[in-house]
Amino acid sequence: MTVTVFLAVLAAAFLHAVWNALLRVGTSRIAAMMVLSVGQGVIGLVIVLMHDWPVSAAWPWIIASGLIHVGYQTFLSLAYEHGDLSRVYPLARGGAPLITLIVGWLWFSEAISPAATAGVLVLGGGILLLASGVWTSGESRRMLPYAFGSACATAGYTLADGFGARVSGDPVTFLGWVMLMSGTIFAILMFGLRGKSSIPTAPRVWALGSLAAVASYGAYAVVVWAMTQAPIAMVAALRESSILFAVLIGWLVFKEKMTPTKALSAVMIACGVLLMRLAA
Repeated sequence: MTVTVFLAVLAAAFLHAVWNALLRVGTSRIAAMMVLSVGQGVIGLVIVLMHDWPVSAAWPWIIASGLIHVGYQTFLSLAYEHGDLSRVYPLARGGAPLITLIVGWLWFSEAISPAATAGVLVLGGGILLLASGVWTSGESRRMLPYAFGSACATAGYTLADGFGARVSGDPVTFLGWVMLMSGTIFAILMFGLRGKSSIPTAPRVWALGSLAAVASYGAYAVVVWAMTQAPIAMVAALRESSILFAVLIGWLVFKEKMTPTKALSAVMIACGVLLMRLAA
């Protein structure tokens, strides 16, 4: 991995943490996610209009991924309504690779190497330690099922995106359709559930939400590019530094309470994911 690719992936990890942080600025989390989703939908529409129609075999994966992304956006925004960035993000981000590996082992009989086993133990311990902190920190326990729901959705769309991009033969077009579909469905769903309260009126919120949408797409695009320049496992492992970035942003920017236990659990989650990614 060259220094350029290394720094690019670190920047992508930082961008991923930043767009999550922007969801917590100045409005309800659902309204913030609504703006982000609309922004992603616009980006997706631009991509779609610039490329050819996807092959028929790609459509089941586009639909599946789009729906799973809606679930991810819903769970994540609800988790942030009840919990801190420095607790929700590591749980949601760290739980996804653990779920993916366990599903692969149980349903597809995929072998788990000793390094991956060590990663599972460290990651699982970090997640349990971080989740248990909710009971002693005074935070709402309602955050936990939403954070783990987000982790499940992340694992689901990761698999759907991987298979769908391969089937389509054009990852850029595939992603464009997924973003357009998920953004449209999420906006309709939230407006139906929460009415006008789901649409913010402050220009600042729209500006921050649009910035989050660009950061979200930029982070993903950089990672996809990096995977063409360096080993996928190394890129995926380095990308998980976003967990530590999110914890630092929560602590330094939002003044969230940082205990030794929370810091230790975040490091354990990042290290566990790193071991699992490098063992892949």
